Amino acid sequence: MNSDYIKQGVERAPNRSLLYALGYTDEEISRPLIGVVSSHNEIVPGHMDLDKIAEAVKAGVRAAGGTPVMFPAIAVCDGIAMGHIGMKYSLVTRDLIADSTEAMAIAHQFDGLVMIPNCDKNVPGLLMAAARLNIPTIFCSGGPMLAGHLKDGRRTCLSHMFEAVGAYHAGKLDAAGVKDYEENACPSCGSCSGMYTANSMNCLTEAIGMALPGNGTVPAPYSARLRLAKKAGMQVMELVKRNIRPRDIMTPAAFHNAETVDMALGCSTNTMLHLPAIAHEAGVDIDLDAANAISAHTPNLCHLAPAGDTFMEDLDRAGGVLAVMKELTKRGLLDTSVATCTGRTLAENLEGVENLDPEIIRPIDRPYSTSGGIAVLKGNLAVDGCVVKQSAVAPEMMRHEGPARVFDSEEEAIAAIFGKQIVPGDVVVIRYEGPKGGPGMREMLNPTSAIVGMGLGASVALITDGRFSGATRGAAIGHVSPEAAAGGNIALVQEGDIISIDIPACSIELKVSDEELARRRAAWTCPEPKVKTGYLARYAKLVTSADKGAILM
Repeated sequence: MNSDYIKQGVERAPNRSLLYALGYTDEEISRPLIGVVSSHNEIVPGHMDLDKIAEAVKAGVRAAGGTPVMFPAIAVCDGIAMGHIGMKYSLVTRDLIADSTEAMAIAHQFDGLVMIPNCDKNVPGLLMAAARLNIPTIFCSGGPMLAGHLKDGRRTCLSHMFEAVGAYHAGKLDAAGVKDYEENACPSCGSCSGMYTANSMNCLTEAIGMALPGNGTVPAPYSARLRLAKKAGMQVMELVKRNIRPRDIMTPAAFHNAETVDMALGCSTNTMLHLPAIAHEAGVDIDLDAANAISAHTPNLCHLAPAGDTFMEDLDRAGGVLAVMKELTKRGLLDTSVATCTGRTLAENLEGVENLDPEIIRPIDRPYSTSGGIAVLKGNLAVDGCVVKQSAVAPEMMRHEGPARVFDSEEEAIAAIFGKQIVPGDVVVIRYEGPKGGPGMREMLNPTSAIVGMGLGASVALITDGRFSGATRGAAIGHVSPEAAAGGNIALVQEGDIISIDIPACSIELKVSDEELARRRAAWTCPEPKVKTGYLARYAKLVTSADKGAILM
């Protein structure tokens, strides 16, 4: 066992003395030591209950003959960080989480790990750590929040809350209406209730084989979540016994399965950052261009919020991620021979699985669309690509051409939107918000929600080298690569330039001649870095482009 390095032989007597200091008995020390990586804190709604999940996991580990040892991982609440400098610190925590978990796991020589994440960067950060460490690991997330209910009985969620602010500024909603959303949009612990980034990644953790069935969808307040946690604690001991490691599970075929499920579910565009970063740690290459090839033959089967009016609890009731995967197998779209953390193949996990609600999970012969939820666009404005959640785009905006309204920060764009300076037909361009330029690649939920809330969602597009929350809907195109700070053509766009967007054709073009772009490039100079000290400054020096997963090199 790995832990023998800290507990076997007279040479390790000093190490054992410190284990005795922790109160461990000889019996506990003799068993496999299982690191329980808990993301519990008191500022993130999705993490406020993870102390209970951790205790349930620890009970499962003990029941199966192991000794659980808890240590923490940080997590940022994207909703609370949204719209101010705090959002610069969201994506960057993904790498902090991976690095700190690596340090703790190797320093203390754990025999196995149970990862307990829940929110946006916490899940991929711990998946990156699992792939990097490659010791037996299982995931048990905290689960999704329940949907809210407004006073009139309508169901609601966080994306509606953000859009309510735009509706207020447009004079379509009064202060009492905003308060109704404010008090009711987020009614319980858990990751916010739509198919936002946190729930997208939790579902994909299950799809890739690193979590037990139900991990992505069982609601946080349900007792079934505690039972799942106990089973995860017991199952990690089986993984240790059989020496089943993350890279045995996270294979190229497993990543292909995850991308396919991503398209069927209509996940957040952030998955296009996180899956390549996780794959990189597993020694697997994911080409952004492959997303369109997968999307082309993967039907979109789910329209959860923000794309529709259903929520994670509905997906769970309909059969969850396994029911979606079962539909996909009807056309042979998944490799069911892959290994999973259950110790069985995907094919074995799918035995007896049924789609219990064909309105929540559309049958594969009656999908919402014949192609997947995400599209990668390319053209002279995004030579290396950009991404859009096409399942959440209004039909009339699938093709759009209009004049650029150019802003060098999110704050400038928000002021113009709320100031009613954006009109139907416009293409809002927000630049210098990429991984390097931000730095930190902020999410643009505030401007996209303002556009939708003010009634412009079916007539205005938004393009950025930043990224979007999974709660975003509309013609919101992010991850433009190369980014402005790296000299990408988005830096050369001028007010009034015509931009053409064709999502079905996967193209995005700036209607400016090559000669004019060359003239503008000769005159362009990169602005001074927005942040020159601290972690963000170091991050900006190390981070790669969004099309590469914004990994650190």
